[in-house]
Amino acid sequence: MMVRFDHVGISVPDLEAATAWYCAALDLTAAPPFAVAGTDLRGVMLLHEESGYRIELLHRPDAGPGLAAGSALEAVGTLGYGHMCLCVEEVQAEYDRLIAAGATTRMTPSPAPRAGATVSYVADPWGNLIELIDRKEA
Repeated sequence: MMVRFDHVGISVPDLEAATAWYCAALDLTAAPPFAVAGTDLRGVMLLHEESGYRIELLHRPDAGPGLAAGSALEAVGTLGYGHMCLCVEEVQAEYDRLIAAGATTRMTPSPAPRAGATVSYVADPWGNLIELIDRKEA
């Protein structure tokens, strides 16, 4: 049986603003928004056309705040979702681009524990962690 990762879901306080930010910052395309009948849940699936990865943004008006980690180390100190990771060609360039788009620094680009790789963390405008890593061979 073949299994593959499909998408990550992120609960956001403002579906329209988050859709606009993720589409602009990560070059994603939004599918038509959806609503779950009988609930106050709305959402939208975002797709990266070139690589095929997807992010599902979800919104409930009365949702409470969750983990807003100041670092990757802090995120792994709480059970549950910690971050999503994007493999990029140049970590520094993508880091700079996301900071210019409104992300905030959590860890500047630096050598990763994996030899020959570079890693960085930023947070989207709602505090969700995004890891950036290159997978250059050592």
